[in-house]
Amino acid sequence: MRGASAHDVLARAAALGEISEEPGRLTRRCATPALRRAAELVAEWMEDAGLTVRRDAVGNVIGRTGGDGPPFVLGSHLDTVPNAGRYDGPLGILAALAIVERLTVGGVQPPLPLEVAAFADEEGTRFGTAYLGSAAYAGAFEREWLDLVDDDGITLAEAIVAAGDDPEAAVGSRTPELVGYLEVHIEQGPVLEREAVPVGVVSAIAGQTRVRVVLAGEAGHAGTVPMAARHDALAAAAEVVLAVERVGRSTDGLVSTVGAMSLAPNVGNVVPGEVRMLLDVRHADDDVRARAAEAIRGEVERIASARGVDASWTLRYDTAAVELAPDLRRRLEAAIEAAGHPVRSLVSGAGHDAVALSRVCGASMLFVRCAGGISHDPRESVDESDVAAALDVVERFVRGL
Repeated sequence: MRGASAHDVLARAAALGEISEEPGRLTRRCATPALRRAAELVAEWMEDAGLTVRRDAVGNVIGRTGGDGPPFVLGSHLDTVPNAGRYDGPLGILAALAIVERLTVGGVQPPLPLEVAAFADEEGTRFGTAYLGSAAYAGAFEREWLDLVDDDGITLAEAIVAAGDDPEAAVGSRTPELVGYLEVHIEQGPVLEREAVPVGVVSAIAGQTRVRVVLAGEAGHAGTVPMAARHDALAAAAEVVLAVERVGRSTDGLVSTVGAMSLAPNVGNVVPGEVRMLLDVRHADDDVRARAAEAIRGEVERIASARGVDASWTLRYDTAAVELAPDLRRRLEAAIEAAGHPVRSLVSGAGHDAVALSRVCGASMLFVRCAGGISHDPRESVDESDVAAALDVVERFVRGL
């Protein structure tokens, strides 16, 4: 065997999949003992592969090989959403490690300094801000993030300290000099599967707008308030959900979603008085996304006025679209062609650590086909042959740098 195989990658993903905060399902959030255990296992594999390993101020684990000088970085994130699958994030770390193992068989030096990065938080599940790990690595960690609070009232600073790391050092980290970045990731969508293609080159990462909408009507008795006199917040919310869907269907490449909805507590036999909603709008063109968000806001206000309820609109999250590095994309396309696969370019609708790395170096991504396009779910699945194809492509890509 020439270095690590796709089988090895999947076996390691299975081992990581057993490390969780919760029995019976995979959950690994930022600065938790489960994440620490997973990081220690990854560090052990890195050391076995001959990498020099360090843990930084927020719990990122970085393995390095190939001597001095600015490195090329391969990696992804080690944290998960609640009740996750095994591959969203870890696949990119384990593929990166496998590539280094292939390039250094027999003690051979890689073609340039390489770092394998296992980022401590990308999902933002615990503290509500994505890319904490990769932002710290890229020297872009913001001090105000330390005051973010989880559902148990623990601040991010307190959690980092409890995990044995140093929040103040994260704030003071310098911007590194990097040659570039490549992240291998499951597609999280069905395009590659539908087109029978094992891997794809990511051209851009869509910008995201997330908004909290609160519809405040008037609670009333379900049996005694006449229909014509009702200010039903839930009925208004139902209209909003459909309006959001209409806007999302109106433009190619646009997606808009009501991702969560909650009612003010009641006993179930009243006209709902308040509904809270989380809206999500994404597109690779920021102008298109901004116009869509404004169109949805107009629909929310129209529906609220017509139904006699109040509507508030609070922007919670807004990130620009990221075009990934054209030169690295061309190199990936050439590696895919050399490996005998068709070249497919596609936009990522989900955010990735490549967003944070793109601020300090050229960033690139390779998608791997996943079954049914399913992600953030225990049913996540990748085929060993597709992982093998990805490893072949990435090895060719790195050797050509």
